[in-house]
Amino acid sequence: MTGPRVTLYSRPGCHLCDVAREVIERVCADLGERYDEVDIDADPQLRERFTDEVPVTFVDGRQHDFWRVDETRLRAALTSS
Repeated sequence: MTGPRVTLYSRPGCHLCDVAREVIERVCADLGERYDEVDIDADPQLRERFTDEVPVTFVDGRQHDFWRVDETRLRAALTSS
């Protein structure tokens, strides 16, 4: 079994993160994929890297979106490979 294909970098109290999580949960549930969520505030390097861009979404280890997650684009990225 492989790990989750989607990673959401977020922080607590971030309303854009909440919206992104809803989109990611819906798409992953529909496609039978898993996702992982990482709190950037728990890691100083991640906080420095992503502080102004959260939420940040990675698909298959590559940055896919930041601030907003486009549901159609996310579905396409997960079904094209």
